[in-house]
Amino acid sequence: MKNNQLSQEQSRQVFSNMISNRVHNGFILEERNDKFLFAVLSKGGKVVNHSLNFMIFCLTLGLWSFAWLYLTFEASKQKKILVAIDEDGFPFEEKCLVA
Repeated sequence: MKNNQLSQEQSRQVFSNMISNRVHNGFILEERNDKFLFAVLSKGGKVVNHSLNFMIFCLTLGLWSFAWLYLTFEASKQKKILVAIDEDGFPFEEKCLVA
């Protein structure tokens, strides 16, 4: 029977690579624990230019309101993720709820 578990050194390398990839994509490292191999990363929401969106709203006779509402409520939310290595040595990512 073949053992598919990663070694501890391989797990640490995969963990570090996952964090560096997320930081490269704009996330900020908030907490890191090298003993239990988990990290919490966050990414701030986008800033919405309401003046520009209002002008586009007027030019499109209100059709832009759907995109504007999406930008205001969804795209501007802060995102948090948990990056960790499970007991078997395999990496996983999980979205965290932001209050």
